[in-house]
Amino acid sequence: MPDVMSSSRLIGVGVGPGDPELVTVKGVNALRAADVVVVPVMDSGERGRAEATVLHYVGAEKVVRVVFALNERSDRGRREAAWDAAGARVAELLREHGAVAFATIGDPNIYSTFTYLAQTIAGLVPDVVVETVPGITAMQDLAARSGAVLTEGTEPLTLVPVTAGAEVLKDALGGPGTVVAYKFGRQAGEVLAALRETGRIEDAVWGSALGLAEESVRPAAELDGSPLPYLSTLIAPPRRDGGRGGKL
Repeated sequence: MPDVMSSSRLIGVGVGPGDPELVTVKGVNALRAADVVVVPVMDSGERGRAEATVLHYVGAEKVVRVVFALNERSDRGRREAAWDAAGARVAELLREHGAVAFATIGDPNIYSTFTYLAQTIAGLVPDVVVETVPGITAMQDLAARSGAVLTEGTEPLTLVPVTAGAEVLKDALGGPGTVVAYKFGRQAGEVLAALRETGRIEDAVWGSALGLAEESVRPAAELDGSPLPYLSTLIAPPRRDGGRGGKL
């Protein structure tokens, strides 16, 4: 049991997009220093990327699997009930241990389940100290694997979750700078149409399962509109006609 005079710590650790070599040294140290490491599990029970990555660095006896309705997008009540149950389980762990790490793919402050967990825990364990350790994002990994340059000079960078709708992506593609799309697999056809309509398809790249055995990295122009893995990432750079330093 942690000292009642000291606050428990909940540490959200970004473990990258799937390649275990892309966990930072600080992230590995945080996972190993924690008393337990929570990994989110879908209600179907299969091992997720976060859990698979964590097991490269800590023993299975230290890992606690907690069910989140990660694949529930239509039933808000069911989704929130799952978050509440997950929060209650993590709160229980915080009352038993001084430091609980929560492993999340990518970065804990970018479209992460950790955000919802931390909000829930704040109400259940008022004195908890919440910390985060940044992680490599899918857009960074895809840029490295594909050779795409995310930004140059004064170009803006726009990140869009296509779960917000393909029209949101289309609006972003009509603006300046690079556009990155997350979670677009089920709307691949609409994304492809938006790229063509805005003249952005030529230099766009797509990737999924980065760093894993089933990895796929391809030019967006090769896509046929068929559904893709849910956690697909797209990078659509702007036209760069000014030569070296043209955007400075």
